[in-house]
Amino acid sequence: MSNTNILKIHYNSTKDRLVLPEYGRNIHLMIQFAKTVPDFEKRTAYVHAIIELMYQMSPQNKNVENFRERLWNHLYEIAEYDIDILPPSGIRPVPDENYKIPHNIPYPKSDSRLRHYGHNVKKLIAKALDMEDEVKKEGLVNCIGSYMKLAFRTWNREHFVTDEVIKSDIVTLSDGQLSLEEDAVFENLKPGISNGPRRNNMNNNRRRPGNSNNNNRNNTGGYNRNRPTGGSGNQNNRNKWRNNRPNT
Repeated sequence: MSNTNILKIHYNSTKDRLVLPEYGRNIHLMIQFAKTVPDFEKRTAYVHAIIELMYQMSPQNKNVENFRERLWNHLYEIAEYDIDILPPSGIRPVPDENYKIPHNIPYPKSDSRLRHYGHNVKKLIAKALDMEDEVKKEGLVNCIGSYMKLAFRTWNREHFVTDEVIKSDIVTLSDGQLSLEEDAVFENLKPGISNGPRRNNMNNNRRRPGNSNNNNRNNTGGYNRNRPTGGSGNQNNRNKWRNNRPNT
């Protein structure tokens, strides 16, 4: 039995880790080879060729500001900042500049009561509380109540909402500082529907006396209202012809 050469397959899991996988393994191997070039001028020319190749691999980012500077930062990162080369800017990237810890973004704190009305309703209620004119305050509260009724029907279509529910929610959101009369009624707002008069476009296509289309139709031999239009008489004539036609 003869010995056969067995092809050894190297899986990617057994190879070195790619620092930036979007550039591919060949770019990583080129940069690792550039680190071993002893001559400074040859190493510089070799690295510039790698930068041009990386530039061609991302044509969609050519119009990005400082894109080449970003490529040099990526090259240093792939080389683990252990390469004797000077970028065109004259400043060598430092690992601390690429691994900045972002600041913690605080989560917005807001009252979680009746969140389906939205945060703007709470701002409007706070605005109504600061108003001194009682007439304007009452008008604003009525507008707020109408909008709350619309918002409730938008997010809770399966449940029916009454004015008493809206009044109770206004008292809850204002911590009992706003109250309405018992006979107050909120207007039913409809989203996407204008309250102004609507005109039907079909009315514009109606025939009017003296219309040029009607005149042209009558002058060109169109239909005549006085002309007979078939009916049962024509059907009787057809039946009579079938019965009296000669046999062939």
